[in-house]
Amino acid sequence: MPERLTEMLMDVWTPLIILWITVLPSIYMAPLNQSEILPSGSSMGLNGLSGEQKVLNRSKRGWVWNQMFVLEEFSGPEPILVGRLHTDLDPGSSKIKYILSGDGAGTIFVINDKTGDIHAMKRLDREEKAEYTLTAQAVDGDTNKPLEPPSEFIIKVQDINDNAPEFLDGPYHATVPEMSIVGTFVTKVTATDADDPVYGNSAKLVYSILEGQPYFSIEPHTAIIKTALPNMDREAKEEYFVVIQAKDMGGHMGGLSGTTTVTITLTDVNDNPPKFAQSLYHFSVMEDIALGEPIGRVKANDLDIGENAKSSYDIIEGDGMDIFEITSDVQTQDGIIRLRKPLDFETKKSYTLKVEAANVHIDPRFISGGPFKDTATVKIVVEDADEPPVFSSPTYLLEVHENVAINSVIGQVTAHDPDVSSSPIRFSIDRHTDLERQFNINADDGKITLATALDRETNTWHNITIVATETRNHSQVSRVPVAIKVLDVNDNAPEFASEHDAFLCENGKPGQVIQTISAIDKDDPKNGHIFLYSLLPEMVNNPNFTIKKNEDNTLSILAKHSGFSRQTQEVYLLPIIISDSGNPPMSSTSTLTIRVCGCSSDGIVQSCNVEAYVLPIGLSMGALIAILACIILLLVIVVLFVTLRRHKNEPLIIKDEEDVRENIIRYDDEGGGEEDTEAFDIATLQNPDGINGFLPRKDIKPDLQFMPRQGLAPVPNGVDVDEFINVRLHEADNDPTAPPYDSIQIYGYEGRGSVAGSLSSLESSTSDSDQNFDYLSEWGPRFKRLGELYSVGESDKET
Repeated sequence: MPERLTEMLMDVWTPLIILWITVLPSIYMAPLNQSEILPSGSSMGLNGLSGEQKVLNRSKRGWVWNQMFVLEEFSGPEPILVGRLHTDLDPGSSKIKYILSGDGAGTIFVINDKTGDIHAMKRLDREEKAEYTLTAQAVDGDTNKPLEPPSEFIIKVQDINDNAPEFLDGPYHATVPEMSIVGTFVTKVTATDADDPVYGNSAKLVYSILEGQPYFSIEPHTAIIKTALPNMDREAKEEYFVVIQAKDMGGHMGGLSGTTTVTITLTDVNDNPPKFAQSLYHFSVMEDIALGEPIGRVKANDLDIGENAKSSYDIIEGDGMDIFEITSDVQTQDGIIRLRKPLDFETKKSYTLKVEAANVHIDPRFISGGPFKDTATVKIVVEDADEPPVFSSPTYLLEVHENVAINSVIGQVTAHDPDVSSSPIRFSIDRHTDLERQFNINADDGKITLATALDRETNTWHNITIVATETRNHSQVSRVPVAIKVLDVNDNAPEFASEHDAFLCENGKPGQVIQTISAIDKDDPKNGHIFLYSLLPEMVNNPNFTIKKNEDNTLSILAKHSGFSRQTQEVYLLPIIISDSGNPPMSSTSTLTIRVCGCSSDGIVQSCNVEAYVLPIGLSMGALIAILACIILLLVIVVLFVTLRRHKNEPLIIKDEEDVRENIIRYDDEGGGEEDTEAFDIATLQNPDGINGFLPRKDIKPDLQFMPRQGLAPVPNGVDVDEFINVRLHEADNDPTAPPYDSIQIYGYEGRGSVAGSLSSLESSTSDSDQNFDYLSEWGPRFKRLGELYSVGESDKET
């Protein structure tokens, strides 16, 4: 109690003491060095010394001061006296004048030029400006001459507790893990006070909690917030609202305070295990469900959130551990049970599984709280479904010889209905896989027969698809691939690998190999090909050539003698029989053509034709052919050039340059009608309905052939020339084949846009007098007026 009373007395008397200390010295401020010796010749100062007294070694100015003080926020009916300036040169008369300049001189601070009193004219705020630097000077009142040099001094604004603490960064948000121990750091707040931190306790702050107890505490001087209760559970309460107060004057009575709020959120830790919503789950599934499809979902709930709530699922027991699997849904944290292997209702109708859910991330601090896992039982019932037929094998491979007879059975497929009802099965061939329809199948027993002959050399493999369909439910269909391999039989005779032309040099030697040939066989025996070569029986004793089989299954042709000549015989034909080793063996006869050629001394063939003997020396047949081809090409070019020069486009109007008769062309063109939007665009006036018909063409020579006129007898001398010209002119005018031709444009079509149709008189079969214009009144007011005008015109003609 005494301590509390002392604090209360201090709160009351401290401001008064400060006022006493700061104001009174300012009111009675005098030169600080009053004991200093004034300069010689100076007048009487505040210390009362005579100016005639002896001076010391160094002279001092007559008046000196350092600083003055004024209390901030001081207000009264009159200006506050800050201090008084006085010089020892002032004899007390009005000849001394004081001048003040510097910060705020004349506005904030005003000096009495006679007495030297300085007054503050406005309320001062230390937080705006803490001190003012001014300059004072004493001058002669009459002449304004300085009596002493100017002196600088400072007026300091003394602080009072007029600013409350402020939290500039508030409101605050902080987090702390749940289940934290007492004293766990949460956050730190900071308040600022604009008052002077050096002078007094105006800026000395003390922190406290107004709301948020007993969960949190705060250090009074450091403002560090800590937990005050252990094991705060986020699942019970997640967010706390704390109010912090900062008070100046060291927290004593009379101090100013400010508050802020701190929102503290408890973050999650893994302190809760997963828990299944139920201990037993029931699911049913059709036996024909596809692999990987979901069967059902189980859920283990966890009060934690985020990573702490993630759980993994496993099947730990049961009779379907290899049939089913369970995975975790990342989004919902459900356990999804899926099928791994096919189900069969006829084999097993139900399964029982035991699934376990366990946390993925476990906090070692809470491991002692128990196992972070849970188990549940899952029963799965398999329901019967109408299943498609099942083949006895997933694929079939059949082998058949290529010479097998048509309608022979080459293989069989079997299938059955796995359902209890066991529906009969019908078989068929997918004809998209057997476009040539080479195979058939018995619909009842699945036996595959041959429909057309096979040829291994054309196609060795045939891949078809067999379809099995239930007779009771045609939607239940199964397919199986069948590969048919065609086996080889010896049905092709060997033959030369290529057409051979052998060349024999005239200067060849006996026994020289002329040509080495090889044979091919389309068949493919297991042990490879072995060919036998022989000559025809009538050619066995051939005097010119013989054959020799080589070890590599080839045949060499040899010459029996030398002295072959192209002039004697140019070409020799040698028939050769080629046989294979098949069963039965196949053979064929091929003829080898042997040409006698002229060769160099090295055996290189140069020419094989007899004509080479008669060719000029150094000019071969190939060179002659090339020269002849060039000559022919030049002739063709010359002919084409002459033809193009002579070919000219004949003009549409046949005009003889020597014909001096006058050409008169008459154009009776009419307007193009309502759709003639382009001048002289004849195509626009063309009737589209008659495009495919015959239309007259401008300036074409008429098809009528004018009979040639009879030749005139020689004009005797003395006949009038005018008569001769008139006769010629008459003949030309009546000759339709003579130019110039008449030009007529026919406008039989005036467009489709007019309601009135064609108004042209070219196609009118009646005269103007037969026209009746009364029908124009039915087309509207404008045409009615037109009809009246024409009717009036007709009546006028009759009149």
